Amino acid sequence: MSPHLDGVQVERVWSADGMVRVAARTRELRVVCPDCGRESARVHSRYLRRLADVAAGGRPVLITLSVRRLFCDGLGCERRTFAEQVDGLTVRYQRRSPLLQHLVEMAGVLLAGRGGTRLLHILKAPLSRTSVLFQLMRMRLPSVVTPRVLGVDDFALYADVYGTLLVDASTRLPIELWSGRDAEQLAAWLRMHPGVEVVCRDGSLVYRQGINEGAPDAVQVSDRFHLWQGLSKRVSDIAAAHRGCLPEAVPEPEPASSSSADPSEAADSPARRHAKRLFEAVHAVSSTGRSLSAIARELGLNRRTVAKYARAASWQDCVRRTPPRRSTSLDPYLEYLRQRWDEGEHTATVLHEEIVAKGYLGHYQRVKMAIAPLRRGLPIDTPRERPPSPRQVARWITTTPSRRGLHATEGLRRLFEHCPELKRTHDLVRQFEAMLAGCDAAGLSDWLDHLTAANLPTLAGLAKALREDQAAVVQGITTPFNSGVNEGRITDLKLQKRIMAGRAGVPLLRQRVVLMAHLRRRYP
Repeated sequence: MSPHLDGVQVERVWSADGMVRVAARTRELRVVCPDCGRESARVHSRYLRRLADVAAGGRPVLITLSVRRLFCDGLGCERRTFAEQVDGLTVRYQRRSPLLQHLVEMAGVLLAGRGGTRLLHILKAPLSRTSVLFQLMRMRLPSVVTPRVLGVDDFALYADVYGTLLVDASTRLPIELWSGRDAEQLAAWLRMHPGVEVVCRDGSLVYRQGINEGAPDAVQVSDRFHLWQGLSKRVSDIAAAHRGCLPEAVPEPEPASSSSADPSEAADSPARRHAKRLFEAVHAVSSTGRSLSAIARELGLNRRTVAKYARAASWQDCVRRTPPRRSTSLDPYLEYLRQRWDEGEHTATVLHEEIVAKGYLGHYQRVKMAIAPLRRGLPIDTPRERPPSPRQVARWITTTPSRRGLHATEGLRRLFEHCPELKRTHDLVRQFEAMLAGCDAAGLSDWLDHLTAANLPTLAGLAKALREDQAAVVQGITTPFNSGVNEGRITDLKLQKRIMAGRAGVPLLRQRVVLMAHLRRRYP
């Protein structure tokens, strides 16, 4: 407790039971009735108030304050008596000082129930988690000021249950949060808060309907990030539909000499000999016209194995092919190992020491395994590049050409030579990128026509959806308004929800998200 509070006289301070105790009483103060505002000096009685205060020296503080109760002599005032209050020390119906109450509320806002309880125990102000949450829910939310630019976005509460968050795009502060994402709720809120001029949203049909009903004069802006995200998703679907063309992005291997033939073809391995014997045995019996089950019983094989060999045209088709090897840190030194082997150095330890001197950081065992084929007269197994995945190709297409690597550029060039559909998709993506970069929607109608005429169902569906929302799409391309603030607040909201282990209901989540945003604005 501050010793300089006006109107309070400290009579005694002592320590007992591990607690600092303070006895004080109010002096003659100018006191007015809380109802009529009339000043009163006629004392009815005194009584003791016990107030908890912030800890002092690591010990909790308890203040026993003697306060007066006075009569109200105002004509027409229904209040007969009232107790005096000390600014900065007492609040009506409160058993904590304003400083300690503020500490409890901030612990609830920042850490919620259990976390706030742990912090308050450290600060020698023990309180249960339910009490911390109760104090948090008692806090008043800031009054809602109708924003000029409103951001609307949804978020997942759990599973398939969603919520809606409203953000003031000018102040970047959350305004309201509720469960569900239906048009009626949004329309009702907009009717209750007239004056919204611009609404930033994604391509949701639900929010579009709610804005049309609640604020028909507001300008709707379809966020450019979501526009690009929707186009990227269609590009990924097209790449997946043309999966058979993707191996063309890999350069053809150089023709191998007789000395560097594929070990799987040149070597007479036990697996190849076993496959050849099974192929000959199955085809010798299958030529008699017997069933696969009878052949399997006679040869002691699984029926599926017999069926595989019976369908194969040659025994080589039944040999398991080795998948392409992934590149390793040893690959840059393979040519040097071949050269040293040809020069007569066949000791793996010496070869490992030589490439370590050149910068190799790997283990000796990898060098030993790499030169093992050379001891059998076979070439070193060099890595073979794998075909790109549909997601990787979609990333290549949507990336600005100036930011692509040489590998992606060459892969796309080879791919476009064999797949005109992907080439057409790439050209359409570049046209839309130019519109976004130049904030110019003059060519949007022609671009949508090209999407429809591209003979790709995925792009035709996108063109139909954008035409239905074309006015908002034009605003998203040409104006600086966007949903970036919404996405940032959604990220913060999800963090707070996970801190509370996902058990927070919507009312508690609303309290924390709104109050924490204003707290950060006050204490950046």
